[in-house]
Amino acid sequence: MRILLVLGVLAAMSVAAGAQEIAVPAPPGALHGTLLKAGDHAPAVLIIAGSGPTDRDGNSTLNVRASTYRLLAEGLAASGVASLRYDKRGVGESKAALTSETDLRIQTYADDAAAMAAALRRQTGAKCVWVLGHSEGALLAEIMAQHAEGICGLVLVSGSGRKAADLLRTQMQTALPPQMQPAALSTLSELEQGRIVLNPPQAAAVLFRESVQPYMISWFRQDPVALLATIRLPVLILQGDNDLQISVADAKLLAAAKPDATLAILPGVNHLLKAAPADRAGNMATYADPSLPLAPGVVDRIAAFVHEHSR
Repeated sequence: MRILLVLGVLAAMSVAAGAQEIAVPAPPGALHGTLLKAGDHAPAVLIIAGSGPTDRDGNSTLNVRASTYRLLAEGLAASGVASLRYDKRGVGESKAALTSETDLRIQTYADDAAAMAAALRRQTGAKCVWVLGHSEGALLAEIMAQHAEGICGLVLVSGSGRKAADLLRTQMQTALPPQMQPAALSTLSELEQGRIVLNPPQAAAVLFRESVQPYMISWFRQDPVALLATIRLPVLILQGDNDLQISVADAKLLAAAKPDATLAILPGVNHLLKAAPADRAGNMATYADPSLPLAPGVVDRIAAFVHEHSR
């Protein structure tokens, strides 16, 4: 056991030693990321983070320290797949790329991802790159793929099969106390209709603060099922069945929109791609534990799909 542990540490050190910092102009600043190469002619994957202040490693200021994207990148590199992961505009080392939250739109993030994909092609010399989007990042991958030049295919991980407003409505009905729901749901409905809500009620003040409302309105207009139905690229849909945010039903909605997609349901896996129990307390414990590895099968499924369709 000690020998295996030492070998694992040495492998991680070897991967980290091959990391290369990348900066891409994103006025008024730049987007910063980490490139992990995996040898000559290796397929390359762009990793797009999910919602919120999530950095290139998959950690955020919202008590998420699971390092999901770093672990994913290292696992892919060990499996012969290069990757680029990056700090979102306004987050981490990309903080200077955002001056005001009111300027954000869903297309802003999609354009940023496209710029990082182009940088990945330049750095690796690949004719096309794979785009892996996690959670909200899956939607960004679908938006990007509407202009498919330079994209090999998509890996949609924990991606919603419903519009964002419908997803949030379900989550609020589950998580909010009954007395807070009417005001929050009313605000959601207004934004869904494209109307700004001045002085949102206290029940919705954090989630629907005025500065983020233009972004949410642009987000709510996107339909992941309709977007995916137009894409003519290889697609892997990966979903854990103990995900508390996105359900297996979402993955099946996506798969129905693209019947030739590969659907992989991973048992006992949560939203952060770690092995976790179905109960909320045990599941949420993984959100603050970067020492926990990714669940068995996550990296293998992704790497196998990418290699298979890169021949």
